[in-house]
This record gives sequence, C-alpha cells and structure tokens, in this order.
Amino acid sequence: MGTPHPSGAQRTVVAIVAGLSAGQIGADTPTLRDLARALGGVHMLQPAYPAVTCTSQATMLTGLSPQGHGIVGNGWLDRELGEARLWRQSRGLIQAPLVWESARVRFPQLSVANLFGWFNMFSSADFTVTPRPQYAADGRKAADILATPDGLRERLVAELGAFPLFNFWGPRADIRSTEWIVQATKRVMAWHDPALTICYLPHLDYVLQREGPGGPNVRRELREVDRVMQSLVAACHARGARLIICSEYGIEKARQVIHPNRALRQAGLLSVRQEFGGLNLDLNGSAAFALCDHQVAHVYVRHPEAVARSREVLAALPGVQRVLTGSERAEPQLDHARAGDLVLVPEAGAWFAYPWWTAGSEAPDYARTVDIHRKPGYDPCELLLDAGPLATSAKVGWFMLRRRLGMRALLKCTPLDASLVRGTHGRVDLEPELEPVLLAEGAFLPQEGRLPMHAVHEVILRHLTGEPA
Repeated sequence: MGTPHPSGAQRTVVAIVAGLSAGQIGADTPTLRDLARALGGVHMLQPAYPAVTCTSQATMLTGLSPQGHGIVGNGWLDRELGEARLWRQSRGLIQAPLVWESARVRFPQLSVANLFGWFNMFSSADFTVTPRPQYAADGRKAADILATPDGLRERLVAELGAFPLFNFWGPRADIRSTEWIVQATKRVMAWHDPALTICYLPHLDYVLQREGPGGPNVRRELREVDRVMQSLVAACHARGARLIICSEYGIEKARQVIHPNRALRQAGLLSVRQEFGGLNLDLNGSAAFALCDHQVAHVYVRHPEAVARSREVLAALPGVQRVLTGSERAEPQLDHARAGDLVLVPEAGAWFAYPWWTAGSEAPDYARTVDIHRKPGYDPCELLLDAGPLATSAKVGWFMLRRRLGMRALLKCTPLDASLVRGTHGRVDLEPELEPVLLAEGAFLPQEGRLPMHAVHEVILRHLTGEPA
C-alpha cells in the first residue's frame, strides 16, 4: 500500500528497466521475482511499433500511439532543415500531455522527479537529471549531466562523483551507470520527496545487444541488475511508495543485417559526397534515404515520382517483411508527418543498419567513433570494439597522448561489421518469453493478461490516485 503525499496523491515510483523481458524474471533475479509475486505476477506488454526507447517511453507517458504523440522512433528526418535528428531530448517533441501533467488536474501540487527518462529537457517535471556532456571547441567531450533545479547537479556530483557517461553508452557501457542512476534516484527521493518518481535503468540493453538473449554473460548481468534493484525496492518500501517496474521492449537474437541505404545508392536514389577521404551522405542530392533505427527504417523520398521505384528496390531486399506507404502506415499507428514516406518492417531476427558504403576505406570519419548525434541512423556497433584489448589500449593511449599535446584526435574503436551485433529490438510480435513486462499492484491494472503499452499511462494514474481499476 502507498503512503499519501502532501499533494494528495499516493507516492509512486516507476522504474523503466531497458530490455527486461518475461523470461528473465526468475532464479537470477530474486528481487524482481519476489516483487512480482507480491504484486500479483508478471504482466506482458504489447508495445507500439517500433518498440524502441523513445517511442515506447512516449507511449507509456502519454497513453497514446506514435501517431498520437509524434515520436515515431529514436529519431527522424527534419524535413524543414533537411537533417537527420536522433536522440533529441526536448519535452516539446512529444505532441501530447504527459502522465504527470494530466495528474496535476486533480493534484495541482503534484511534484515529479524524472531521472534519465527520455525527453527530459525543458521538462514540466520539478526535478530532472539527464546525461548532457560538455563539448569543448577543440572537439573534446567531458562527462556531465543536466539537472534542475539549480544546485541539484552539484549536490549529486558531490555525493556520487561525476556521472560515468562513458559507462552509459559505448564499448565501456556497464552496470556503473545504472548503479549511479539508482543512487541518484534514492537521494532525490530523500531530499525532495516527489510524489511521482521515474527512473530509467539502461544496463540490460547493453549486454543483450552485444550478446543476444542467452549470451554467455547475460545471467551474470541479470544478477547485477537485480542487486542494484534491491536497494531501490528497499528505498521505495521505506517511503511507502508504490513501485511500478516496466520495460520498453524485449530483445531478440539478431540473425540478419539489412542495408537499405546501400540498395538505394546502387539504384541511383541515394547520393554521397567525398569528405575527409570518406563518402558522406548527401541528403541534398538524394532522392531517397533510409533512417535506420533497430528494426524499423523510415525512408524519406524527396520527389513523389521516386516513391514507387524506392519501394520496388527496398521490397526486394532479403529480410524485409513489409514496406508501408501512405495510409498503410496507419495500421501500426505510424501515419504521422515525421514518419518516413515508406516504413520498412523486417522479418524476425533481421534489423536495419545505416551504412551506404561497402568498403571500409569509404566510411566517413565518424563511422568508427561513438557519435550518436552525427550518425544519420542508429549504430549498435558503438557498444563493441573493433580489435582486441591490447590493440584497443594502444589506440586509446595514442589518442590520450595526442589530446594532452593539444592535438585534435578521434578515438576510432567502433567496428564497421554490423554482423557482430547479437541482439536487436523494434518488432512487436515476439515469443512470449521475450516480451516486455509490467510489474504493478494488481488492483490498479485495467485488465488481466497482456496489456497494450499505452495502458501503462493509466496504471501510473491509478497508482497515484489509489483508485482500483
């Protein structure tokens, strides 16, 4: 049972555990297993397509489909600017009210903390923490966070040390970033007593994309996540907060890589230009371009007369299950201005990689680096290393030496071979043991069994109000 907050709402904590699926809750996760038993079992979620981070979190927080809230993926082509934009954080990108904004109609004094959930800049939450590196004029990137209100960033860093940004994404991504987020969440709850707290815990995503489900280190990393979760569960119980645990997607084994941009280039529909010895994408000169994002590809076509040809080229690619255009995009609730003119859906185990080049010598300079904002598509190879530990250590040492000498340098450790990726997500018709999950007090669930992901919005509201379904 929850404890009333001064705002009138019941204290509620929502933990989004990336990549957690039904088959993972068991002997390796005793904290989650026992919590599931106490709350009435594990409920599977049916995500909206595509089942990726930004789309799923927007669906949970608004109760709407991508067609309603506008987040059609982790990024899209800004047609006005002519630029591919991925991993943007502004709250203004979601075209609908968020769950706490709706709850404030009933509880005007409702206080909210959002720690590392997406769309956490320019937010209406009272307490926010999100990764925000500092970028120096010479290209250096320093680990940092953005936090509100003033002083919260400094207080967290003083208590916990600098946020381990390079353990949050990239080849060094590991449990340390998730552990930091949990410790920060506990402190924000203790210092500010928000009525609603949301935190995003990314760790499982890393190991499952590197190794796939059933990988050699998955069970060990499940135990690590459960260990970290144990302290969060204890903190929630101590505050009398109702706890909701959910995940945005399940990760399936990656068996096939699809390269739509290579096919478009070969067909003369995608243009490139020589830059710094590599071939960079020329959006200005391209008739069609595929923004690849896990198991969805949004294909943007500049001229209506090129739609049919683009569809013909891409439908012929092995691993492409469907090509949706026009009103066909309404079936998965993706008929939105931000969506591609064509939407590619892959077969099970297949996923879309962004490269348009075929030889490593043609790759643009950023391809071998961790650079989530410059790459016009999602690149899970950034979680991997292109060489063994000794070779990588030598590269890192040389990079650091050049930086200390005041020289510009790029750390090029990202492999170009997309087949090295072992896990992927985005499709919504998975085996039951791979489906995302919801653990919540049964009295507040709107129905039994499998729930649509947009129902998480209602579940959060009911936990806050204390009114049963």
